[in-house]
Amino acid sequence: MAHAAPAGGFARTPDVFDAKVHTAARYGIPVVLGLVYGYWAAANRRDGGPITGWNVLFGCVTAIAFIVLCIAVATFAPLLKRELHSAVKSGFAGAAVGFLYSQTGESVLRSTALALAVAAGIFVVFFYRYYTHEDGEGNRIR
Repeated sequence: MAHAAPAGGFARTPDVFDAKVHTAARYGIPVVLGLVYGYWAAANRRDGGPITGWNVLFGCVTAIAFIVLCIAVATFAPLLKRELHSAVKSGFAGAAVGFLYSQTGESVLRSTALALAVAAGIFVVFFYRYYTHEDGEGNRIR
């Protein structure tokens, strides 16, 4: 038995969340990530020792710095060309991973090497995604 093909082609997926949910997520996700990042950095720094006031302060300052930088990258990186867009996001991710690794007591060279490796891998992924989802002028294909 034959069935008729859909007449309209492919419809765009409906957006089930309203603008308030998107706004809350735009700032909520970096805050949650920053809190986890700050706790992780403080835990790496104390190396299983006792929790001190300086350790809590370090975690809070690290979380605030991460939140501010994450929101700045999410806000301003999409305004750049795809190469710079990829470089900014991958540089932020590489620096974040390298900083976490440096808090474990490893050498600066190992932390830098890990940060560069992470940034290079993420750059390739982001560049490929933006290259395949934008036209020649950098406009997103929807």
